[in-house]
Amino acid sequence: MDAAIATNVTLGVVTPYLCGYGGDLFAMVWEGGEVHGYNGSGRAPAAATVEAVRAAAGAGELPPIGPHTVTVPGAVQGWFDLLHRFGSRSFGALSDPARTYARDGFVLSEMAARSIDRAREVFVDSKEWRAVYGQARANEVLRQPGLARTIEALARDGPEAYYRGPIAEAIASHLRTLGGLMTVDDLAGHSGDWVAPVSGAFRDVEILEMPPNSQGVVALEALQIADGVGPLPADGAERHHLLIEAVKLALADRASYVTDPVAMTVPAQTLASKEWARQRASSFDPDRASDPASGRPALAGTAYLCAADADGMLVSLIQSNYSGFGSGVTVPDWGINLQNRGTFFSLDLSDANVIAPRKRTMHTLMPAMALRDGRPWLAFGTMGGDGQAQFHVQLLTRIVEDREDLQRAIDAPRWVVSPGHWTVTAERELGPPTLDGLRRRGHELAVVGNHESLLGHAHAIRVIAGGYEGATDPRAEGAVLGF
Repeated sequence: MDAAIATNVTLGVVTPYLCGYGGDLFAMVWEGGEVHGYNGSGRAPAAATVEAVRAAAGAGELPPIGPHTVTVPGAVQGWFDLLHRFGSRSFGALSDPARTYARDGFVLSEMAARSIDRAREVFVDSKEWRAVYGQARANEVLRQPGLARTIEALARDGPEAYYRGPIAEAIASHLRTLGGLMTVDDLAGHSGDWVAPVSGAFRDVEILEMPPNSQGVVALEALQIADGVGPLPADGAERHHLLIEAVKLALADRASYVTDPVAMTVPAQTLASKEWARQRASSFDPDRASDPASGRPALAGTAYLCAADADGMLVSLIQSNYSGFGSGVTVPDWGINLQNRGTFFSLDLSDANVIAPRKRTMHTLMPAMALRDGRPWLAFGTMGGDGQAQFHVQLLTRIVEDREDLQRAIDAPRWVVSPGHWTVTAERELGPPTLDGLRRRGHELAVVGNHESLLGHAHAIRVIAGGYEGATDPRAEGAVLGF
């Protein structure tokens, strides 16, 4: 856990376009012979009724960025909760490298600079964001003095500084100046939740995913549909058509049902059950792409990591601003980029994710694990918004069904389906026979290069005799480290 938190707080400094001190966090931990889930997602402000948000936003739907998309950030509380229960070192000691990188700076990579360039076009009206990142360039040093001040306050005073102290006041005050509805009471009222994972079998493996408001049940439902057909076809158009159709059905159910668990009309375990999968699979056509009721696409801007130690603890952790730098709201003097997770809320009263006071919206974050014979076997996850569940399905079918090497399974070409219009974005390396076979079945394809970042940044650790093996995604600036 020390390694996971130290990595995450540092990523919040060196990849602020993926995650950070104004985002949310989910984690799954194997320790003491059992799995513990942690939901560190924040809630909408207490004043966020449909009518109030519609009036404040001056529109019939939530914008993609800005103060009305900000939900209470849960990551900071999550770091302290996880360390308190499972860590052995203080936040101050673990965050010291992050504080140094924020204060003294670090050299931006080409990939980082491209992410900042894309954000620069979006946040032209945010002077606070531009003051920090506006002149950032590849191979030059980026310093974030306000963020260094935040890390120092957290090391000294803990989460109190963030949720009930000067940082809370700065967040709420700045959002108010922009017309937002969040108050210091919203921040003070935040808490993360310890939750039980939702499980489902795929072949001889038990897959553990986070329960709603996480979209983890999407992967479980799709895997149950695939599991029900028997042995999968060989790698090719027939197999990928089946998996794409299973994913489409599960994403359609996400749009209908997955939200804050207190507002769900169908329980998560029902969505992940064999009976539900059997019912949904009855509409599957092996020769033709379907067109189920579509939902809204989710955004991507996330960092996933996993860690393991000599005592057998496994940590699967994911943290996000939602899209890139999030809302584009950067808190003055503190350098915190606030997430825009609230943009997935709806102002439509018939939508499962209609906004409501203190509600959590459907969340794309879904760290995962897999067990064999009741013992931990795999910690895995990926960034990718809508693609996260889809990449889980593709990885597990290769690792479990094909018994593929862990690194080759992550290297292998992927596809991702958009729930907005069911277009399939596929990497060219899938090959002409597979791509042409999918087209013949009626799939609309957008073919991209190999190892494209938008196809996820998957990482994994597998438990093996005498230790572990790890794999990292060539689509990301990742690494496997052991010591």
